[in-house]
Amino acid sequence: MTSGHTPAFLMQGLRYLVRLGGRHWWVSALIWLAMIAPARAALDLRVAIEEGTQQVGVASSTKALIKDGAGRTLGELAPGQALSAALTTGGVSLQGQWQAGQIWVEPTEGGYVWIGDRPERGNWYRGRAFLVPTAKGLTAVNYVDLEQYLYSVVASEMIPSWPQEALKAQAIAARSYALYQRQTSANSVYDVGDTQAWQVYEGVAKETSTTQAAVSATAGQVLTYGGRIIEAVFHSSSGGHTENVEDVWKQPLPYLRGVQDYDQGTPVYQWVKTFSNSELSNRITGVGNVISMQPARTTPRGRIVTMKVVGDAGSRTLSGDALRSALGLRSTLFTATPMAASAANKSSSSLPAFQISGRGFGHGLGMSQWGAHNLAQRGYNYQQIVLHYYKGTALAKIQVQ
Repeated sequence: MTSGHTPAFLMQGLRYLVRLGGRHWWVSALIWLAMIAPARAALDLRVAIEEGTQQVGVASSTKALIKDGAGRTLGELAPGQALSAALTTGGVSLQGQWQAGQIWVEPTEGGYVWIGDRPERGNWYRGRAFLVPTAKGLTAVNYVDLEQYLYSVVASEMIPSWPQEALKAQAIAARSYALYQRQTSANSVYDVGDTQAWQVYEGVAKETSTTQAAVSATAGQVLTYGGRIIEAVFHSSSGGHTENVEDVWKQPLPYLRGVQDYDQGTPVYQWVKTFSNSELSNRITGVGNVISMQPARTTPRGRIVTMKVVGDAGSRTLSGDALRSALGLRSTLFTATPMAASAANKSSSSLPAFQISGRGFGHGLGMSQWGAHNLAQRGYNYQQIVLHYYKGTALAKIQVQ
């Protein structure tokens, strides 16, 4: 945890009873959390856009100030002028015009900053760019207001035309996830990355009026357990029931418990893929031609933890995640059924093809996005949605001091 990130929690709240799917659920009214941060009107999140590269391009939609790491102004960047930053012995060089240990690019008048590893790639972002050398190479970090960051994240992670209550639930989960990472996993350079390994952030171009509205309507609201912001992971669809976290990952958490999902009838609820034996054997190496695939260990809900793959040249036990990656599957909730070779293929082999039948999309932990969509369509509000998927949590609102 970096300096200036330590939260202090003021906990008080009111609980009231609502009904969801014929059951009673406790919904917590908002409590307040105070986050200690350097005095400013907003909370900046540090998002790594490019990491460990040799050079990176930057530009600004308006005039930008170029500053060193101490905040001293080195010069100005004209609107639309793209420059290349590169590592030097002394730190960072911006197109040979300015050099410092670290460099800031700060657009004026509410302008946007562009960051990309080459001219045809990159996005425009709100906030500022910070260029810093690290052990891996040059890293470009976008310092952006947390709420403005979420404008893009919600649109990148959920379809912007979905019901507003689902988008609000996504905003709550994404805000909680980002702040949890900021408190627990941040390093001296950045808080989060911009890829699916964190949560997807694609800058201004991804924003929509609907996602901006969802973020604004839930401004500052987070999920807490025991007075602490939770790791609010989410996924597309669970296939009918989410999982207890320790059955999929390792560390048990009281708020990531398996619950009934409401994702039935959605495009990713059920799926099927078929592989010829040669296709399967090319993707699963070290066993020769695949003869059988049998689960060795599953979660209580049927997700593959490990599977034994037997071939005519040996056998291997692979993790569900490894198989999902090798076969390009949507989840680890699947069964593998051998199929007799067709008459058309008898000349090449009598070995079986395999049909992979699965459900859901993603790891099955926390909020199901398609479940949130369906609940919102049924008339449930965002509070009911998030408190269903994150058990025993309370909604709170942060205040930056």
